[in-house]
Amino acid sequence: MEIFPAHISINGKLKSIEQLMPHKPDKDWEGHWLNFLSEWYDGNDFIEVQTSGSTGTPKTIKLKKDFVAASALRTIHIFDLQEGDRILHCLPSNFIAGKLMTVRALVGKLDLHLADPASDFSYLPNDKPIKFAAMVVNQVKKYLELPAQKIENLLIGGSAIPQPLEEQLQQIATQCYSSYAMTETATHIALRKLNGENKTAYYTCLDGISVELDERGCIRILMSKLENGAIQTNDLGEIIDSRHFKVLGRVDNVIISGGIKFYPEQIEEKLAKQMPLPFAISSALDERLGQKLILLIEGKTDEKLKTTVQKSCRKSLTKYEFPKEIRFIEKLPRTENGKIDRKKLNSSD
Repeated sequence: MEIFPAHISINGKLKSIEQLMPHKPDKDWEGHWLNFLSEWYDGNDFIEVQTSGSTGTPKTIKLKKDFVAASALRTIHIFDLQEGDRILHCLPSNFIAGKLMTVRALVGKLDLHLADPASDFSYLPNDKPIKFAAMVVNQVKKYLELPAQKIENLLIGGSAIPQPLEEQLQQIATQCYSSYAMTETATHIALRKLNGENKTAYYTCLDGISVELDERGCIRILMSKLENGAIQTNDLGEIIDSRHFKVLGRVDNVIISGGIKFYPEQIEEKLAKQMPLPFAISSALDERLGQKLILLIEGKTDEKLKTTVQKSCRKSLTKYEFPKEIRFIEKLPRTENGKIDRKKLNSSD
């Protein structure tokens, strides 16, 4: 495996890495891409990346370049990417998922089609198939608005996939996968097929990776070249066997109300199809229950909508899951990558 080739294929043209380095970009996203390219070739045996906080407080960590390259190679193998295949890079290059798109192109000698992460996908080329791409949920929504979907394999990550979106994916030919990933493992360690044949509700670990549960019921990832050969997450899991699992929610998001544990992510999944506005399940202090479930809706107070939502809750939820209160909030707090920021959400209640 060649980690530092002298050239990279960009939009069908072979470019010298040395000549690309001094290039001055016109746009910030291009600058982020060139900055990472320079870091990859800077002579150090590591790159620095910012964690998302999935395993604790967000921080800057160092990942060995051979570890990152091994992750890229796993993706290349599982999607059967061949030298010269075109891949679409539409993720910010200052985050690990975007960095890996470039590393995959380098390691696999793939043809990298660079795109502004904020744009739509009307520009997708017709001269050559796009074999592989990775997107976040908001980008997928834009992709689905196209008259035709031109990507063969699409990896979706960054946050949970809303049920209505997953249902839309059943209508397209693009083979879609949900990724279970984190910065510390250099992106995904497991995939879940979302549509077409072999669709599944469980994640399957990539080669050389396995999982187990700790005493809290949280997922521990086992893979070589990690410190102590494992990394502990705060994701509650259901294990089928060492290579197949389901994610139930975050242990630090669990709400205990009246002695019963509730997982906000699972309640939100049940309601997603019926909710016309962004929303989240949170909690508030209650003298009788300790904590009570509340439903927060992004937008101005609307009593008619509130009545409609109450009907949806009665239809979709058990009596114990039913929110004790529905509140409207001007804007739900979100993290930089678009996830609901539950720490801020709970602190605001």
